[in-house]
Amino acid sequence: MDNGALEKLIWVLIYGGLLSLCLALFLGREGAAIAWAFGLAGVAAALAGAVLVVVRARRSPPAPTPRRPNPGDRP
Repeated sequence: MDNGALEKLIWVLIYGGLLSLCLALFLGREGAAIAWAFGLAGVAAALAGAVLVVVRARRSPPAPTPRRPNPGDRP
């Protein structure tokens, strides 16, 4: 998985988890079981995103791709 895709996954997990946690707070008045399920899923997703932030920080930067010369370039 390249760094760009990993960063997208990180933010989806973090924001999705926090949104699920907020939904659990609102559902807490109606049904406790579904609220706990949403809350635990949200916390798990946000924690997975936080762990992936650490993984992304410890990765080495990608190797630069060599630039192919354009036929119109002059030496």
